[in-house]
Amino acid sequence: MTTIAGVRGVLPPHRYPQAQLTELFGRLCLPDQAARAVANRFHTSARVASRHLALPIERYGDLEGFTATNDAFLSVAVDLGCEAALAALDEAGLLPSDVDLVVSTTVTGIAVPSLDARIAARIGLRPDVKRLPLFGLGCVAGAAGIARLHDFLRGGSMSVAMLVSVELCSLTLQRADRSVANMVASGLFGDGAAAVIAVSDRHPAAARGPRVVDSVSHLYENSERAMGWDIGGTGLKVVLGAEVPDLVRTHLAKDVERLLSSHGLGIGDVARWICHPGGPKVLESIQSVLGLDEDDLAMTWDSLHRIGNLSSASVLHVFADTLAGRPASAGDWGVVLAMGPGFCAELVLLRW
Repeated sequence: MTTIAGVRGVLPPHRYPQAQLTELFGRLCLPDQAARAVANRFHTSARVASRHLALPIERYGDLEGFTATNDAFLSVAVDLGCEAALAALDEAGLLPSDVDLVVSTTVTGIAVPSLDARIAARIGLRPDVKRLPLFGLGCVAGAAGIARLHDFLRGGSMSVAMLVSVELCSLTLQRADRSVANMVASGLFGDGAAAVIAVSDRHPAAARGPRVVDSVSHLYENSERAMGWDIGGTGLKVVLGAEVPDLVRTHLAKDVERLLSSHGLGIGDVARWICHPGGPKVLESIQSVLGLDEDDLAMTWDSLHRIGNLSSASVLHVFADTLAGRPASAGDWGVVLAMGPGFCAELVLLRW
């Protein structure tokens, strides 16, 4: 099996209450008071109290065009990615030179060389480190990234793998987009990064931490327009369909059953649910189809309230909060769960 030896989330220092961010969005994107009132209702219903931004709030009025926003992304993303990576390595008791594979994921900026290459040079990963950049997975990439680390490590040729997620959602803001999707997204998504260190079962660091037992992937048919980007001259325009909660209600219970039943488990056997905070409607749908309540997803609801949805980094922040919270008992089962563009789901089965 693969052991998760370290998980850490980091946030940029610029934190603002939801009301201030709603005012910024209205001023930059919505010319009339009626539209601003609609956006305010969406932002209030998101159950987000505050979010962190990549830049100080006064900088956003000066960002013009995709080049400027992507340049800002590159500068902040590398700094945050390095901070998260070093924090996770420190938690695992490892050095950058111990890493055999680094996987990076983002969906909020374009980087060539990719973020993993820039981070490797900054923190001192070995010249022979294997790199795997992931783009396009969006919110699902935190869970999918853990699953892919497990896939590589159980192959037996490597001992230490690292996942680094950096998402700066605020830098994707489209000023000319007055769609409902943009109103919803602008009240939900925040900025942050996270990193995971996983080790093979023969590594000394495998003596503690939850182990990855299995994973399940499911790409849903005819759902490509449920979530994603329309990419154009001004950058990344959000696609966020109203059908997402329905997709959760239709498919998720079967996906969870498929993961658990192959190990003789049921939903009642899972002690820890580490879910991506996709928004209130999505979380309510998860609770409904799995027979859970808000207490079962307490860490997820709390993360949504404190920092919003950080795309791929969010479920990793919830994972870090879970590990830092009430100690697990030996033998406890856990599920890491996220959904994202495709539309798709990734589930990872853990055991302490």
